[in-house]
Amino acid sequence: MTDFLFADEAQVSKQEEPTAKWKIIIVDDEPDIHQVTNLVLAGFRFEDSELELLHAYSAKEARVLLEEHQDIAVGFIDVVMETSDAGLNLIQFIRNEQQNNTMRLVLRTGQAGEAPEEQVIKDYDINDYKNKTELTAAKLRTLMYSTLRSYRDILIIEKHKQGLERIIAATINFLDCSSITEFASAVLAQVANVLGLDNNKIMCCAAVNIPSKQVEFKLLAVSGVQANVTPHDSMKLPPDIARLFDEAHKTRSSIHDSEHFVGFFVNNSGLENLLYVSHEGDLSNTDHNILEFFTNNIAVAYDNIRMREVVENSQKELSYILGEAVEKRSKETGSHVKRVANFSYMLAHYYGVKPKLADKIKLASPLHDVGKIGIPDKILNKPGKLDPDEWAIMQTHAQLGFDILSQSQNEILQIGAVIAQQHHEKWDGSGYPSGLAGEDINIVGRIAALADVFDALASKRCYKPAWPMPKVVDLLKTERGKHFEPKLVDILLEHLDEFIAIRDAFPDPIEEES
Repeated sequence: MTDFLFADEAQVSKQEEPTAKWKIIIVDDEPDIHQVTNLVLAGFRFEDSELELLHAYSAKEARVLLEEHQDIAVGFIDVVMETSDAGLNLIQFIRNEQQNNTMRLVLRTGQAGEAPEEQVIKDYDINDYKNKTELTAAKLRTLMYSTLRSYRDILIIEKHKQGLERIIAATINFLDCSSITEFASAVLAQVANVLGLDNNKIMCCAAVNIPSKQVEFKLLAVSGVQANVTPHDSMKLPPDIARLFDEAHKTRSSIHDSEHFVGFFVNNSGLENLLYVSHEGDLSNTDHNILEFFTNNIAVAYDNIRMREVVENSQKELSYILGEAVEKRSKETGSHVKRVANFSYMLAHYYGVKPKLADKIKLASPLHDVGKIGIPDKILNKPGKLDPDEWAIMQTHAQLGFDILSQSQNEILQIGAVIAQQHHEKWDGSGYPSGLAGEDINIVGRIAALADVFDALASKRCYKPAWPMPKVVDLLKTERGKHFEPKLVDILLEHLDEFIAIRDAFPDPIEEES
């Protein structure tokens, strides 16, 4: 089975073309210089693009144009204008105040004595120095080619740099994903980010394949005009894209052309990864190189997230198994720990706990009674009320649970240790084992306490039948601010239907109800 992410191909808008002309600014107080420059450069083209000449007759006028146009390629600047050093001050403004190190600057002067060539080149960040008398038409055009090539190459280098920065940022976002679903959404957003495009201007899919004789595709995410569509198994990959995937799969190599990119990468686990990007406009070699690096990052991140999900699912399964084993000793059902886990998650979510901690509370809460493993059966399963000595022994299960779980360095078990120790503490300080009160009780303990009691009241136990829901609600209202934190009780009552739905989704086995 191959998993992939696919953004719909329909109605993809065309990328806006970069500026069609190379902007050149002429800064000189002599009108004749502007006229001659216009004549010499008339019809000049570089890489199929014309020039757009901007004219300023003073350094002051130039500053206005420089603020309006942030993408000027080349500046021809006179030294002496309003003042004897107006041009030199303008260069410092461009390089230091505007922090523009991309524009190519050529100093032109008719008074070389005012700005000696060697001194000016040494002290000012310019790219060339020309005396107006030596700058013939042929030399001006030659200079135009060389400066524009330099400007173009700087832009390419800067684009590579920005692309790598985006890849690093995207990788961080991938590693922050906690599930394959989150990863799917992140890929759609980050591919667009890497190319500097809007999300609706790009189509992409990432695939992970365990090599087999027949490759199948499973849709994980869509974007663009179908962004609100939930992927399902019947959704098929468009034939033209499927053909490209098959070609990359068979040749085990990436496919590049001006209209699309299919990146192929095999990670250390042997999983094949594919990234498809299409755009109504040329994808440059730079785009292809960036996407090649990006494909590798997606492959590694996807594999890490898959392994993380395996570990988390294993932790969840082990928590339930251990919790159920303890509950069976007390003749309660495994459904209890599943209900408590989901009740705890719901309370944490509505309380405003951070999502990752809410997930961990859900994984850890089934361990709340693990300390009962050390309680004798005759006490644990006594159908009647416990006498004072028996009750004292029963209360030790909270600290026993903490002692068992706190030995582990695993974060889930550490949270489970706190829950085990504190889920019998009460908001008013009358609980056990430590008599903690209010917010001195960890939020995970406060949540598990309400989840555990709510389920115990609404379910049949060896010592009592299940309470009707109105009676459960009355007790929760009575214990609001005494046993339980008021805010948590309010949350449960406000969303009571959702909690009842969870209870009904995990019923006790019929044979145990008889």
